[in-house]
Amino acid sequence: MGHSSDLFFLPKSPESHKFDPMKADTHPKYMECLVHCGCGSEFKTRATVKELRVEICGSCHPFYTGKQKFVDTAGRVDRFMKKFGTSGLKDIGK
Repeated sequence: MGHSSDLFFLPKSPESHKFDPMKADTHPKYMECLVHCGCGSEFKTRATVKELRVEICGSCHPFYTGKQKFVDTAGRVDRFMKKFGTSGLKDIGK
């Protein structure tokens, strides 16, 4: 390992540097896929299966629709409101 050329593989000629193609039948088939959402929306994409069923998609997800709501888990929202009041909500877009 005395020379810097020892660190890298450098082919001596273009003929000696041949790439083997990917092995056949090792990768799944990538095809057009129809996605069905629980809200009734359908759209096409590509995947390794012909059909997908999902519970939520970009058409009905609260983050993308702008209809986010806070879910009170174990009174955490109430504790937040008692501690900070409504002034804390201004910082998060309400």
